[in-house]
Amino acid sequence: MADLTEQRTNWRIALIQSDIALGEPARNRERLESAMERAAEAPAKPDVIVLPEMWNTGYALTEIARLADPEGRESRAWLSAFAARHGINVVAGSIAEKRSGQVFNTMRVFDRSGQEAGSYAKIHLFRLMEEEKFLSPGERCVTFELDGIQAGASICYDIRFPELARTLALQGAKLLFVPAEWPHPRLHHWRTLLMARAIENQMYVIACNRTGSSGKDDFFGHSLIIDPWGDVIAEGGEGEEIVGVTIDLTLVDQVRRRIPVFADRRPGLYEL
Repeated sequence: MADLTEQRTNWRIALIQSDIALGEPARNRERLESAMERAAEAPAKPDVIVLPEMWNTGYALTEIARLADPEGRESRAWLSAFAARHGINVVAGSIAEKRSGQVFNTMRVFDRSGQEAGSYAKIHLFRLMEEEKFLSPGERCVTFELDGIQAGASICYDIRFPELARTLALQGAKLLFVPAEWPHPRLHHWRTLLMARAIENQMYVIACNRTGSSGKDDFFGHSLIIDPWGDVIAEGGEGEEIVGVTIDLTLVDQVRRRIPVFADRRPGLYEL
């Protein structure tokens, strides 16, 4: 295997766009593991596999304290083993994870060796789904490194807060990973906000949304991979599928040199 710290210029991305069974962690893990194995065994082997938001429980919020994975131990063990077995980076969406008596919507990231490269607890809780009544918010912005490339973490509702994506970009992120459970009828918001985050921060945005239905909500999929110009280079449909494409990581620096928005910023005039 190549040096795990080697910085690569091209990545093959595989987004696991999956349905999620409400309140059934074992069933959801089985479904995702099957799809991940298919992705890993494909002729174009991915460098990074990405999962959707809250894939272990869905939004079973009234039962979330009982269903949440304590310290994420079970989920982390099998995801780490999968990453090491296949030599693939895994941005493991997010899970309901219980820590110190609180439940967090938490992303875990594993490198090719199975080592945990980062973790992020969602900092903006979505009141329309009453997240704030059952979940605790994270308290820090997070970047992590995979194959020598700096990336940023964001979850679903977070993309409505441009300050977060800009902060991650200023901390060196060249990619923004966004696992989500984003429902109808807000497909236009989903696509527009993700493209805006890519354009204004001149970074790749890699967003994995769920599909299927849960209660009164229908989820539309449309997982997206958007380049630093804001062009959609891969997009899923509305059903379960693996969305894959190869990205050129050198494009980030090319775009940032061509339109130097970071050098031209005047934060003293508009930052509170």
